[in-house]
Amino acid sequence: MGQLNTFPLSYKVQGQRIVIVGGGEEALNKVRLVTKTTAQVVIISRRIEADFGGFAVELNERAFFPSDLDQAALVFVAEEGADAELAKIEARARGIPLNVVDVPAECDFYTPSIVDRAPLTVAISTEGDAPVLARLVRARIEAMLSPRLGKIASLAGGLRKRVESLIHDGAARRRFYEALVTSPEIEAAERQGRGAEAAEALLTRHGTAPAHGVVWLIGAGPGSEDLLTLRAQRLLQEADVIVHDQLVPTIVVDMGRRDAERIDVGKAKGHHSFSQAQINTLIVRLARQGKRVARLKSGDPMVFGRAGEEIAALLKAGISYSIVPGISAALAAAADTATPVTLRGVSSGFVMATAHGADDTDLAHWASLARSGLTLALYMGKSISAEVADRLIAHGAAPALPVGIVVNAGRADKSTYSGTLGALSAGQFAFSDGPAIIFVGEAVEAGDWADAAQLPGMSFKVA
Repeated sequence: MGQLNTFPLSYKVQGQRIVIVGGGEEALNKVRLVTKTTAQVVIISRRIEADFGGFAVELNERAFFPSDLDQAALVFVAEEGADAELAKIEARARGIPLNVVDVPAECDFYTPSIVDRAPLTVAISTEGDAPVLARLVRARIEAMLSPRLGKIASLAGGLRKRVESLIHDGAARRRFYEALVTSPEIEAAERQGRGAEAAEALLTRHGTAPAHGVVWLIGAGPGSEDLLTLRAQRLLQEADVIVHDQLVPTIVVDMGRRDAERIDVGKAKGHHSFSQAQINTLIVRLARQGKRVARLKSGDPMVFGRAGEEIAALLKAGISYSIVPGISAALAAAADTATPVTLRGVSSGFVMATAHGADDTDLAHWASLARSGLTLALYMGKSISAEVADRLIAHGAAPALPVGIVVNAGRADKSTYSGTLGALSAGQFAFSDGPAIIFVGEAVEAGDWADAAQLPGMSFKVA
């Protein structure tokens, strides 16, 4: 992430003046923005050319005087000439923030694209570099936010003192406010003019009911933050504690609330700072304290995530839980390489298995499945890939079966390798660092492996 050259903030203008020097279309564009505030908007120009009739502004068709900046909070210069230059000099002399339209180098601040749900506002700025992009982002946010959200924000403000008197725990207050602003029932009541009544009822319930903890088993996907589901993002923002595995990238963990506690349970190959039993005990203890716990797992919780053991511990303790699916590494690897793991006339099925700990019976079964045309997706097998390939061949899998390997699937730093089962069994290749998915099967050849490194020895044809 790049560093900001500007610091986003909300600037008080109530009871002050916003002065715009200019009388043309550029000045009118700024008027459309600043008249959304409660400030007195003053237009000064020797030539008023734009139609300001639809806005509550003070029009002055005359020269600019330094006294025009008395009690001014902000100054916009939207024309050129002697008056414009004098206004710039006077604003800088007085330390009043200045915006010179279309001249970023002379601006103390930039005007963002604004989503208005007063008292809620969302401002989008590109520091003057790409205003078109800011407008496009604004359009997306406009579509996401209910038009009633401002009314609900006002309900929250009106209840602040009552909330503080009824709910003394900070985390419990936060839960009430989250319930207030996200509840479809509150929005529906507000549309019917019963918003205040519904909000009071919600407050009564939160003020008298004891806090109940919950655990959300969340799939973080293969590691790229834009592959996280919307539900996962929402729950990370609601969580009081984030308990995450070592393979979950920091950028994903940081999508949680800034004040949420973060606990790295560090389960990775060769490094187990927490045993599974300790993790089970931890999430039960946190939930019993009334906390909302995001148990963040790489990939999907139900695919090699040991979620079954955690669910059993939660059920035994009587703790509420829910599961948020994520994109498993095998699916991300298939997408990275356009590999159709099921393919009509070639592969009628897809098997996910973990190579570590597989016994001879497992390997014999996998070899049989591969011979029947099914695609194998083997997890956690990079360090023993040659041994597994050799044993599959010993159990009847053809050495010429196509093999595709994706390391760090779904991430920007992914790397891919292709060849055959026989080439993999030779064990004469060094893979890049990171978790790997090993595909074995005839359907693998239909993927896009054009940029993949070739395993030495036998290779399948790459289109």
